[in-house]
Amino acid sequence: MTETPANRLKRLAMRSARRGTKEMDIILGRFCDARLGAMSADALDRYEALLEENDQDLYQWVTGQVLPPARFAALIDEIAGHAGTAARG
Repeated sequence: MTETPANRLKRLAMRSARRGTKEMDIILGRFCDARLGAMSADALDRYEALLEENDQDLYQWVTGQVLPPARFAALIDEIAGHAGTAARG
């Protein structure tokens, strides 16, 4: 059975807002609410892959403490910009 686009957005929204750490729940939940509906299928694929990453790593990437892997750099920059966290160095 194929997932509908609407169901995919709902699933990604749930995974964004129920991460396991409160900080990432807030950061990704707000990003999701603001941006996911306008993302292309390819961008959603990248975002979904990002959601597979560990919260501690995500938090360090988004706050600029550690550089993210190149495959996520642009997306992390977008999330960090939306969250108003420190820019990557």
